[in-house]
Order: sequence, then C-alpha cells, then structure tokens
Amino acid sequence: MISFDDFKKVELRTARVLTAQRVEGSEKLIRLELEVGKNEEGSATTRQIVAGIGLKYAPEDVVGKTIVVVANLEPRKLMGLESNGMLLAASNDEQGPVLLTTIGDIDSGSEIR
Repeated sequence: MISFDDFKKVELRTARVLTAQRVEGSEKLIRLELEVGKNEEGSATTRQIVAGIGLKYAPEDVVGKTIVVVANLEPRKLMGLESNGMLLAASNDEQGPVLLTTIGDIDSGSEIR
C-alpha cells in the first residue's frame, strides 16, 4: 500500500503520438515522439518515450492516438535511447499490452486526476 500523498507525486498526463518507429535490433521496442502540451508561445512541447509495445502494435497503429503517460519519471536509457516517461498499458496473462487512451478529444498535456 502507498499513501495518497505518495500517489499524488505521480504526474499522469495525456500525450498525442506524433511519430513512432521500431528500435533497430529490438522486436518489441518502439520509439515514440509525443506532444505533451504547448509552451507559452503555443508551440508543441515534445518528448521521446521508448516503450515495449512492438509485439502488439505496429508503429503506424499508434500515430495520432492520445495516450496516458507518467510525465515525471526519471529518464532511462533503453538500447541507447533516452526514454523520458512511461506510457500506461493494461495487460493480463492472455492479452496485452493494451494502451490506455482517451474516449474523446482532449488537449495533450492535460492532467489526469
């Protein structure tokens, strides 16, 4: 069990997938460029996340989707690529990963509460 205060430290945000491509040398890693909001001038703020979804999803299947990410996770290197966050997906013994997405349109960078 974690406390509610610990849970509040996790920053969940919406992100729009701008580009996706397989990571060379890996059958399951996909490098995603995400729009995670807008800066003060209105330009897109982007970040790269590397995710192990390549056995379930082709890169072209996720481009344009709005997904849920952990935005305040420490960066981590995967196969030499820096991953700046983590996408959320559901899975069980029979299926998965299944990306968590939104039903309706919402701006990238929106806080999930």
